[in-house]
Amino acid sequence: MASDDQRGLHYEQTLMYGRYTQELGAYAKEEAARLREEEVRRPSVTERSHSLELLENDKGCCAKCRICTVRCQKFLISCVGEDWIFLILLGLFMALLSWLVDFGIGICLQSQKWMYVNLESNVFLQYLAWVTYPVVLITFSAGFTQILAPQAVGSGIPEIKTILRGVVLKEYLTFKTFVAKVIGLTFALGSGMPLGKESPFVHIASLGAALLCKFMSLFGGIYENESRNIELLSVACAVGVSCVFAAPIGGLLFSIEAMSTFFTVRNYWRGFFAATVTAFMYRVLAVWNRDEVTITAVLPTNFRQDFPFDLQELPAFAILGIASGLGGALFVCLNRQIVQLIRNQKTIKKFLMKKRLLYPALVTLLVSTLTFPPGFGQFMAAKLTQMESLETLLDNQTWSKQGIPEEFDSDSNSQAWKQPQVNVFVTLTLFVVMKFWMSALAMTMPVPCGAFMPVFVIGAAFGRLVGESMATWFPDGVHSDGTIYPIEPGVYAAVGAAALSGAVTHTVSTAVVVFELTGQISHILPVMIAVILANAVAQSLQPSLYDSLIMIKKLPYLPELGWGHHEKYNICVEDIMISDVMYITLNCCYRDLHDVLLSGHLKTLALLESSESMILLGSIERAQLQALLSLQLGRPRRLKYLRDRATADKRLSVVSHPSSEDRSTMVNQEVHFQISTEESSLSSTPTPSMKPLKPALKRPSVVDRPTEIPMPTSPQDHSGSTLKNLFRARPDIEGLENNNVNINIKGTASSSASPEFRRPPKRIRIFVVDDFDVDDDMTIREIAEWEENQLDEQVNFDNCMIDPAPIQLVESTSLHKTHTIFSLLGLDHAYVTSIGRLIGVVSLKELQKAIEGSVAVKGVNVRPPLASFRDSGTSGTIMNNENKARDLHKLWNRRKLMSLPQEHRASDSDEKSK
Repeated sequence: MASDDQRGLHYEQTLMYGRYTQELGAYAKEEAARLREEEVRRPSVTERSHSLELLENDKGCCAKCRICTVRCQKFLISCVGEDWIFLILLGLFMALLSWLVDFGIGICLQSQKWMYVNLESNVFLQYLAWVTYPVVLITFSAGFTQILAPQAVGSGIPEIKTILRGVVLKEYLTFKTFVAKVIGLTFALGSGMPLGKESPFVHIASLGAALLCKFMSLFGGIYENESRNIELLSVACAVGVSCVFAAPIGGLLFSIEAMSTFFTVRNYWRGFFAATVTAFMYRVLAVWNRDEVTITAVLPTNFRQDFPFDLQELPAFAILGIASGLGGALFVCLNRQIVQLIRNQKTIKKFLMKKRLLYPALVTLLVSTLTFPPGFGQFMAAKLTQMESLETLLDNQTWSKQGIPEEFDSDSNSQAWKQPQVNVFVTLTLFVVMKFWMSALAMTMPVPCGAFMPVFVIGAAFGRLVGESMATWFPDGVHSDGTIYPIEPGVYAAVGAAALSGAVTHTVSTAVVVFELTGQISHILPVMIAVILANAVAQSLQPSLYDSLIMIKKLPYLPELGWGHHEKYNICVEDIMISDVMYITLNCCYRDLHDVLLSGHLKTLALLESSESMILLGSIERAQLQALLSLQLGRPRRLKYLRDRATADKRLSVVSHPSSEDRSTMVNQEVHFQISTEESSLSSTPTPSMKPLKPALKRPSVVDRPTEIPMPTSPQDHSGSTLKNLFRARPDIEGLENNNVNINIKGTASSSASPEFRRPPKRIRIFVVDDFDVDDDMTIREIAEWEENQLDEQVNFDNCMIDPAPIQLVESTSLHKTHTIFSLLGLDHAYVTSIGRLIGVVSLKELQKAIEGSVAVKGVNVRPPLASFRDSGTSGTIMNNENKARDLHKLWNRRKLMSLPQEHRASDSDEKSK
């Protein structure tokens, strides 16, 4: 099932929501390697402009025409690559796609109504058609999504929030996911289930922006920049909301509140421009399809303008907002509890994981049965779709006076709310209660779906219930200056829709969405009061729906600090940091490196000066340390050891017992060294080891051409590296420049030495060893002993990539500031230092637990929240500052005398000699 797209972070599809099991660092390294390969294959800018230079040098008769054509082409390409072209294309494409999806959903819903109406004579066939049709559509949507791209399940907003934070989730921005999301969403919403379109279209707009960036990269290289593409994703979120409600301002504000932790101001005009283009085109298509006469709001209302509300109604609006906040928190909690309940039941989970399509079919069967119009559905206006229900709930007409239903217009959809057995209050109450848990349950199905629209409709129904109650309690309306102004329940419906949806998503921009959706802004004050109070209550009780889904899916995202918890602002880094930090020192041996790698799975390790000073020098990635250890204990190094040992063995055997064949071999392989220095200290060769060695040479090698090799300068130098240079196509020059040694094979005089420095050559016999003649015949015991000896050597960090400036925090850094730094920079961990000394580390996990309030975890230095504010006298503070200053001067003097290991670079003298 879309195995090619599940490689990122090892995506694991579960029954209702997927989760990620791979570490972020491992995937980031694989992604970086892939990007480097693509960078090598991509042609450079100079190669692209090479054709134009060739044309300019051409002096043919048509050269000027071809040059003009090429320049015009380059100008057009540069114009197409501009931002406004990209934003226009994105807006037009998403508006057309949204209209097509609405068209497909309308056909599906009309087909269900057509079957229901034509089967009125047989209630059983009516029920069978009413239930079977949505089950088939939902099953197809779930199966198609699972086969093509499981990442298309759900709303997609949690993943987009994670991507905007800086985490790479490439599988969520692929073409397969785009196709699965669009088709799956069309059939899921066409089934009539209480699901939403707004949240999935935010993901679809992000997919469209990512695919459009790939296309636009053909015209301008600026769209290949990952940081810029992430900024365009935030613009796409505004487009996704705008193409559903035709609300450009509310769409942009919603994308800022719900998606971004920090919003870049330069994206402000991009978001407004793209959202406006989308909303305009979406309404133009409605006019073109003759759904509307002209460009108007999606759900236009005619609320009273001259006297929109009375001050006496403000307490009712405030109570409505508080109740909506409680309802929003309950909805988020109920959705999470349903998921946890099914996940904890291992038997049911195991069974449903094998039959993945059974769960959505059962849920659809249950909801469709309860909403069957001749049955229980007649008490909750089940005949109406979500948009039709919302349109009737925003109606100005009062449905009851003193509890008695009024006569409805026979041609209006409001007739669905009228039942002879019960009054309007019972119908609205049943609608709110039943749709509440049905929407929370339907959201857990593995299909592309959202929750914004169902929650919006439930909030409108609850507001309508409050408005009808107010109309019953005040049948004569509100008196003002002798004029009677009747209560408008539709106003309360609009206020309730904005308040409940804002409470579930923790946003205030839903108020602006309501204004643009209805086309009226006269009730801005009651709407804002209700939305703010709803947010205040909901944020103090539960996280937002999107943050709840992030926790369920276990995405690497840092939650918000929230408000009302003042003790969190008094916590410092030293209160939550891990003091037992794994580290390596600059003078450690490979055995220490081996033990550290086996004892933990950290992606990076701190590099310290020594265990006594604990001075932080930098950080090294785990992959770099593994490469160092593999290089030290690998087979190439073992073969080099065998070559060195075989060379010493052969030299000892020939020098101790020379035979006639050995003498002839020595003559043939005699090497003459001409030393151009005045001193002859290099003439003596190092004494080889006296260990019993096995003969590893079968035949000598004869070199017929002059070759330059470096002479050993110390007993620690190995002859294997020296002899290896005899067979190099490009010999090592550095050793020759340091020792000024020229070598001539078979007594040939060197012509590079100056005549004034020539001396009688000194003869040294060297026996050449072939690399391919050495066999790895060491036993397992010998290999183990050799590895033990290698582990005792000191680590050489010269060829290791070290980050000399990792992110550091001081112990007094507040939790609020730490959260801001982690969110802004997208950090995974940070070291805690005191005057340069490492005292702890804080990772995303510890910070998340501290924010959630459960800091009492293993390995964390937990202290009371106010422990950082110590009572100390003036004299104690002065002495403490003097000690810190003294330590700081010592640290500075030490660091001036020490430098980090760096990769070897050729010096200026080396470059000149070359």
